[in-house]
Amino acid sequence: MAEETKNQEVLESNSKDSNHAAPSAQQENPEQFLKDFNWHNYEEGIDPVDDTKLEEFEKLVAENFVDTLDDEVTTGRVINITDRDAIIDINAKSEGVISLNEFRYNPDLKVGDEVEVLIDVREDATGQLILSHRKARVIMAWDRVNKAHDEALIVNGFVKCRTKGGMIVDVFGIEAFLPGSQIDVKPIRDYDAYVGKTMEFKVVKINHEFKNVVVSHKALIEADIEEQKKEIIGQLEKGQVLEGTVKNITSYGVFVDLGGVDGLVHITDLSWSRINHPNEIVELDQKLNVVILDFDEAKTRIQLGLKQLHKHPWEALDQDLKVGDKVKGKVVVIADYGAFIEVAEGVEGLIHVSEMSWSTHLRSAQDFVKVGDEVEAQILTLDRDDRKMSLGIKQLSADPWTDITSKYPVGSKHTGIVRNFTNFGVFVELEEGIDGLIYISDLSWTKKIKHPSEFTNVGDKLEVVVLELDVEGRKLSLGHKQTESNPWDKYETEFAVGTTHKAEIAEIVDKGATIEFNEDITAFVPTRHLEKEDGKKLNAGESAEFQIIEFNKEFKRVVASHTALHKEEEQKIVKQAAKKVAAQNSEKTTIGDVNAELQALKDKMEGKE
Repeated sequence: MAEETKNQEVLESNSKDSNHAAPSAQQENPEQFLKDFNWHNYEEGIDPVDDTKLEEFEKLVAENFVDTLDDEVTTGRVINITDRDAIIDINAKSEGVISLNEFRYNPDLKVGDEVEVLIDVREDATGQLILSHRKARVIMAWDRVNKAHDEALIVNGFVKCRTKGGMIVDVFGIEAFLPGSQIDVKPIRDYDAYVGKTMEFKVVKINHEFKNVVVSHKALIEADIEEQKKEIIGQLEKGQVLEGTVKNITSYGVFVDLGGVDGLVHITDLSWSRINHPNEIVELDQKLNVVILDFDEAKTRIQLGLKQLHKHPWEALDQDLKVGDKVKGKVVVIADYGAFIEVAEGVEGLIHVSEMSWSTHLRSAQDFVKVGDEVEAQILTLDRDDRKMSLGIKQLSADPWTDITSKYPVGSKHTGIVRNFTNFGVFVELEEGIDGLIYISDLSWTKKIKHPSEFTNVGDKLEVVVLELDVEGRKLSLGHKQTESNPWDKYETEFAVGTTHKAEIAEIVDKGATIEFNEDITAFVPTRHLEKEDGKKLNAGESAEFQIIEFNKEFKRVVASHTALHKEEEQKIVKQAAKKVAAQNSEKTTIGDVNAELQALKDKMEGKE
């Protein structure tokens, strides 16, 4: 009943409103009208709106209000700035709020500025729309960075600070890395000079996984430099002199900036003199003139020279200088075979080690001079065409062989210093330039020496006698043993064949034994001569009498025998017995008597009664 009353009120109300109008839908079809009627709007007091007006309203909303999705960036306009926030109009149902902290990079923010924003919170507890400028900048920055990388665009960046290996650069709000090698085409010595500067960069690498960006300033200028290089090289000519600035110094040469293109002065083209390192000649940032020696247009390589700006030292060498003249110079290089002396800038002469001393016993050049020494020498050869000079030091002193016969006659005794060994002898220096050789056989009368080192040492002093003198061949033959009398002359009499001496068996050796009569004489006893009277043999450490059976002074050979002593006694007894038998035979002794005599002799020899 209440529903019917309510419907009746609606129909009457609409009937009154349309008394003077054409019949409407509710008049023509009241039941359908009541079915489609918006009871909510009626109860809330909202006037009904014509469908055409409603469509027009929706169209205006679509054109003027933003469909604010969370992950989309839109542009808003600053309509008010408070102490803490900026009020932004993004054409939404309500204005949004952004903290001023997000605009610290832009202290000049003012009303009317357009900024990029992202909806952070659609409605907070108070129903306020919260926006984020920082998040919008990050999203837009990555889009811009990717676009710059893909399209090789130039971007501006602010150098924030130094870091290990390079710099940190702000690009669109993203912190990018600028390697030290990518700051400039020339080496950077002061990184701090770039902090706080805004520069142009090229995005060279992006790591999307770790959100890393690498930028380069060097890449921007390299292309221009290449064009400049081609242009400059196209104007170069060999022999052309240009001014440049020392850009880099290495151990092998110097790189010179010729105003957009670099050239290399090799270390050998820096100075006519020998140098150990280019920094002895030039220093960084020094301006100097260089000459073009060669260049490669395809590879843009330029070879420069510095020393070529000056006349070659050999051409400037005194024309009056000749062989035999004395010159002074500094030792610049030492080799085993000699030393190079710089007698003028860029002019060197070689002193061979054989020209450093009159000694025929050659030594190393280091024994005479060292690098940096100032020496005086005589010119031995001079070839200006081939630019070669040989020098000598020994020529400045008298040749010691000039009066060798008066100073070192044959038979004279001297003291020398052992300088060197060979397998066959010892070289002894009597004075600087006078060396003599002692053959190994002339070292000792008594010792058997296999190598000179067994007898003496290098540096020892030795008494010597001049045995032979070859003035023309500049050779001296010396002897050491000749400084003493030959003890074997005395031994030849003392140990003559047949003499008897007592000694002890020193060692049992192959085929016999050795005995020592004194420190010089060691005799050999053959095995068969070791037999004692009782038939046994002598053993090591056993003392006995020995008879000399051989003595050779030349070969220092002595042979002795113990057996010969008792064999000699036996021979005497045999001889006596033979004489007695012969005498008895003459008296017609019977055979039985002879046998008895022989048996008695035999018993006597065997030690029987």
